Amino acid sequence: MRSKPQSPLNTKVILILSFFLLFLLLVFTTSSTFSKPSTPISATHVSNSTNIDEEPKSSEATVVATSDDGSAGGGCPSLPLNPTCRKTPPSLANAIIHYATTNITPQQTFKEISVSARVLDKKSPCNFLVFGLGHDSLMWSALNHGGRTVFLEEDKAWIQQIKKKLPGLEAYHVEYDTKVHQADDLMETGMTEECRVVSDPRFSKCQLALKGFPNEIYDIEWDLIMVDAPTGFHDEAPGRMNAIYTAGLMARNREEGDTDVFVHDVNRVVEDKFSKAFLCEGYLREQQGLLRHFNIPSHRASSGRPFCP
Repeated sequence: MRSKPQSPLNTKVILILSFFLLFLLLVFTTSSTFSKPSTPISATHVSNSTNIDEEPKSSEATVVATSDDGSAGGGCPSLPLNPTCRKTPPSLANAIIHYATTNITPQQTFKEISVSARVLDKKSPCNFLVFGLGHDSLMWSALNHGGRTVFLEEDKAWIQQIKKKLPGLEAYHVEYDTKVHQADDLMETGMTEECRVVSDPRFSKCQLALKGFPNEIYDIEWDLIMVDAPTGFHDEAPGRMNAIYTAGLMARNREEGDTDVFVHDVNRVVEDKFSKAFLCEGYLREQQGLLRHFNIPSHRASSGRPFCP
């Protein structure tokens, strides 16, 4: 015997009641989720720690701001989960403020600066010697945070002007005896045998070697040297012939290791010819825009090494 068929009306009522109960259950669940109390936070702390993988031990930890001596108040917060609280280094803070509040930008382009910045990223903190003092000086000092960055400048008034704004920079006044129009004669001089001898510039017999710097400039082994001075923009201006030669001599005369030497404005005749001749095309690593990057190894560590490879 077949079973009695159910009324279509009863089926519809059951379906409607089922959907209604399901809707009530969903509303109740959602309401319970949003009504959970959240954990209060007494302060917000932003840390510049590089340990981004560390997870908090408890979701209910309370952050309490403390002063430098550990008492409650401002300064670095006392966090057992993050024991170090590092402030922004002064050199970096000064650079950020300086460049954020001035319309004057460095003379080099972003791509040119990036060449030297990549090397500094690998070698800093290190010894960085810069021929020239300018609007980019604070940037170089900041990029070499923790190292020693020294600037050599021929204009005394310019040194005073820059040091008044940026007293933390280390700069020395130097004098150059040669002019741009003497470049051809100095190139011939540089080809003589006495200019191929590797030695301390103070004791070199080569006319191109600069001997009037403070003694500590010669005593330090420089990891990077930037030649962006003297001016050299007209025939009667001091040229960069001696600076380029001396930078190469300092690099070769170091006890061991190598020195990265950068020359800016290589679109000009002096910078182009003298960098190729005395820093050597065999040591050329990169050129970006008006900047050339040379990497010169110690010649004292290998006495048989030729002046240029």
